[in-house]
Amino acid sequence: MRSLAGASRVAAVVLAVLILAVAVAPWIYPYPPAEQNLAARLASASPEHWLGTDHLGRDTLSRLLEGGRFSMAVAALGTVLTCLTGVAVGVLSARRRGWLDEFLTRTNDVLLAVPEMVVALFIVAALGTGFGPLLLALTVTGWTPFARLARTLAYDVSSRGFVEAARVVGCPPSFIIFRHVIPHLAGPIVGQATLRFGQLLISVGALSYLGLGVQPPQSDWGSMMAAAQPFTERAPLGILAPGLAIFVVALCVTLLGQRAAHRAAGPLLVPVAESK
Repeated sequence: MRSLAGASRVAAVVLAVLILAVAVAPWIYPYPPAEQNLAARLASASPEHWLGTDHLGRDTLSRLLEGGRFSMAVAALGTVLTCLTGVAVGVLSARRRGWLDEFLTRTNDVLLAVPEMVVALFIVAALGTGFGPLLLALTVTGWTPFARLARTLAYDVSSRGFVEAARVVGCPPSFIIFRHVIPHLAGPIVGQATLRFGQLLISVGALSYLGLGVQPPQSDWGSMMAAAQPFTERAPLGILAPGLAIFVVALCVTLLGQRAAHRAAGPLLVPVAESK
């Protein structure tokens, strides 16, 4: 537990620095991200270009910061939307039961049986590229794990004595859900959300790598990796920098989420030796 706390503090600092850098990127770009300088194409790291340049002479660091704005925004919004959708479906399924529970459960099973990337590719290919279609594709394919987890936990919480007592004294269903059911889902849902963020960040990168994300001259981490792949031997930082950025952000969010999940779950997750 102590090692997790230490790792989460380091992750919080690293993630805060990355988010701040991406947030203020338009004011700290070393060079305009789309500015081309063919005379300096595929340059190595130097005081002028800290991460070198790409095949069109564009500064890699500037494009990395610009790409982070898109990649992290889509992953964060996608995580929020998938979490809210999945929890709503799971809790509704557990509360209503009957035919509605059966319908939602079977729908969940069908979507879980189909690879998420295949569905996302179909949606983006049908609706076009850009922020909106990509976010919709990630939401449609990503809510199912939250729904299954929320349904299982809501079933368990709904059978406990305090929920039955609230129902007996006449508390409305909405009060029971928001006062008694939802708070008990917080820990596991937070843990699932952080894992989902990392998966969505990778999915955004994969779709953009295939050309289904932002379009030139804009950039995100996936499109940067695709553009830099043919020139890996001459300018390895072009593909290493965005790949490492995806890995570091996903790792930091996962570590923070695990720490938050332990705290939200309360003393039940605290080892006996540590609780003394």
